[in-house]
Amino acid sequence: MSSTISFEVFPPNTQIGAEKLFKTLKELKQLQPDFISVTCSNNRQTIEETTLKVADYIHKELNVPTIAHLPAAYLSQAQLVELVTQLDQIGINQILALRGDILPDLPPKKDFVYASDLIDYVKKAAPHFHISGACYPETHPESHNRVEDIKNLKHKVSVGCEQLITQLFFDNELFYQFQESCYLADIKVPILAGIMPIVNRNQALRLIKTTNTKLPRKFLAILEKYEHDPIALKEAGLAYAIDQIVDLSTQDVVGIHLYTMNNADVAKHICQNTKNVLNGQIKAG
Repeated sequence: MSSTISFEVFPPNTQIGAEKLFKTLKELKQLQPDFISVTCSNNRQTIEETTLKVADYIHKELNVPTIAHLPAAYLSQAQLVELVTQLDQIGINQILALRGDILPDLPPKKDFVYASDLIDYVKKAAPHFHISGACYPETHPESHNRVEDIKNLKHKVSVGCEQLITQLFFDNELFYQFQESCYLADIKVPILAGIMPIVNRNQALRLIKTTNTKLPRKFLAILEKYEHDPIALKEAGLAYAIDQIVDLSTQDVVGIHLYTMNNADVAKHICQNTKNVLNGQIKAG
C-alpha cells in the first residue's frame, strides 16, 4: 500500500521571507507532493494577503494541489462566504478547517465557535469543497479526556470533514492508539500523520515550551547529547523523522504530512531517504 506525501508551509511576515518562500515552493514542487497546505495565523494581515496569495501561487504557477487553512474563531459568516467565493474563483476547492488559536487580547467572534461549525456551514454552502480537519493523537489540549475528544472528532466528520491531518507527534505508538480509537468510533476518513523534523535547538525549545506533545526518551536523549553541536543535532533530528516515517509506512499509514517550516532542504533530505519506503510516491528532483 502506497502512502501520500504532502507539505505544510506558512506565509512569512516580511518581503525577504516571501521571496524565500516562493523559492522554497519551486523546490518543493520537484518532490511531486500530493498537495501543499498553507497555514493562516490570527495576526494583523488579512487571509487574502497571506494564505490566499500563497495558495493561488501554488495552484496557478506551480500547478500543485493546495489546501488553504481557514480558522473559525475570528471569521464572520460574511468573511467566510467571501473567502470561499474567492477560493472558488481561483480554482481551489480544498480547505483545512480549524478553530485557530484564541488570542488573549482579542475576543473571538461568535459566528463559528468550533471548527465543526465552519465545516458544517461550508459543506452546505459549497458542497463541492473537500474539507480536511485537524486531529490530535494525544487528544486536544482543551479536551477533558480521549472519549470526549473522539466524540467531538466524530461530530466534525459527520458534518462534512473528509480527511484528518494530525498535530505533530514524536511517539508513533500514540498515533496507532489514536487510529484504533477512531476505528472503534467508526471514524473512517483518511488520517494523515503530521511529522515535524527537529533540526535546531531553538526549534526544539519552542516546541517543548508551547506544546503538550510527549517527547520520548530517545528524542530527549538526542536534544541532550547534541545540545551544543548544531550539525549533529540536525543530522539526528532528520534521522529521527525518517525513522518515524519508515515505521509508519510499515503500518500502512495513509499519508505523511510534513511540517516543512518553509525549509526545502529538510523536505528534500527526508523525501530522498524515504522515497522507496513510500512506494515511489516521491520522485526526488
